[in-house]
Amino acid sequence: MFKHEKPLFHPVEVERANPQYAALLQEQLGGANGELKAALQYMSQSFRIKDPEIKDLFLDIAAEELGHLEMISETINLLNGHNVSAQSVPAGQIQSHVQLGLSPGLINASGYSFTADYVTVTGDLCADLLANIASEQRAKVVYEYLYRQIEDKKVRATIDFLLNREEAHNALFREAFNKVQNTGSNRDFGTTKAAKMYFSMSEPSPGQPMNPSQMGAPSFAGKS
Repeated sequence: MFKHEKPLFHPVEVERANPQYAALLQEQLGGANGELKAALQYMSQSFRIKDPEIKDLFLDIAAEELGHLEMISETINLLNGHNVSAQSVPAGQIQSHVQLGLSPGLINASGYSFTADYVTVTGDLCADLLANIASEQRAKVVYEYLYRQIEDKKVRATIDFLLNREEAHNALFREAFNKVQNTGSNRDFGTTKAAKMYFSMSEPSPGQPMNPSQMGAPSFAGKS
């Protein structure tokens, strides 16, 4: 069961309207590393988890990601202002001006629709936790890119908060992985001698001096 509480998870403000940046921020609403993807991924994964503590962790973080989705949507709404004008967006997607009436849509920064293909669910807790750790890391990187491209201090404060929450989720998923790392696919496979062997395919190997015969000019077969 979910219930909606009207206060945002964290307050959001903007110093001024900036439709062009609103188009960039759409990436964290309907993009491959965005908040909707995270919420749906963690919720979908939770349904098969037998450990009640880890199940609650997935659902708690999924619920928080929905709160982040609301924050991003409100920030986009404030950045778009109140006038429909495609000319305000000289580059990037203009769908919100011609299809959505400036409503934050489930599209990414290029205007492509959100797809469930972004969501990773394997049914194996180790694999899903590793996917979530990677998802949080990628989301953090996107927020870092977004932070660098806006001077608005109030928008930066929102992004900084969200970036730090991604780091918190990353740490929580890592802690959960440490708890179960010897179960599932980590227990059933990758336990033979072959799992611990490393094949160096580089010639020369790192730190190994190059053979003088390898330093000559390349030969071209069939050259007349």
